[in-house]
Amino acid sequence: MENRDHHEHPAEGLYGQFRDVLYDAEGRPIWDRGWVRNTIVSDCRRLLAGFIRGAPTTSEGVVGLAVGAGLPAWDGSGPPQPSPNQATLVDANAHLVPRAQLQLEFINPTNGTISAQPTGTLQLKAVLGPGVPGWPDGNHATSTLREFGLVARLNNVQVLINYRTHPAIAKDPASTLERTIWLVF
Repeated sequence: MENRDHHEHPAEGLYGQFRDVLYDAEGRPIWDRGWVRNTIVSDCRRLLAGFIRGAPTTSEGVVGLAVGAGLPAWDGSGPPQPSPNQATLVDANAHLVPRAQLQLEFINPTNGTISAQPTGTLQLKAVLGPGVPGWPDGNHATSTLREFGLVARLNNVQVLINYRTHPAIAKDPASTLERTIWLVF
C-alpha cells in the first residue's frame, strides 16, 4: 500500500463557494441563502494547466457568469448535485453576465478583506438587476434561475470552470440578485 503522506496533493484545497441575496424593488433584502459550496469542474484544472504551460496554449481567465433556468422538474425533487465533470449548463440558452459587469477582487483569507495583492482567494460579484436576465423570452417561459457557472476560455473555446445547481430563484422583473462567488486555490 502506498503511503500518501509522502506525496503532494495540490488540488485538495481547491474549492468554490457562493452566497445569493435577493432584494426587492426598494432594495430591501427578501432573503439571504448564506454561503454554500459549489463545484470546481474538470475544465478549471485544464485551464490552470494551460496558464502554467503557456504558449502554444491560450488561456483566458473568467469571461463571464452564466445563469440558467435549469429544469423545472428540479423544483419538485430538488436540484441534482453538481458534477465535477459538468461541461456546460443544462440551459442551452443561459444568460451570460460578461466580465466587464463582474467585480473581481483578491480576498485576504485570514480576515475576509479585499487585498490589492494576489492571494489564494478570488471573489467575483455579479449584480443581476431589474429585468436581468431578460426572460421570459422565446427560450424561457419564466425568469426563474436554477443553475450557474463561471466560464473562461481555453484555446479560444468557452469552458465551464465552476458550476452549481440551486433551489429555484423566482426573479421577478423588479428584483435584484446579488451573487458573490469565492474561488479558493
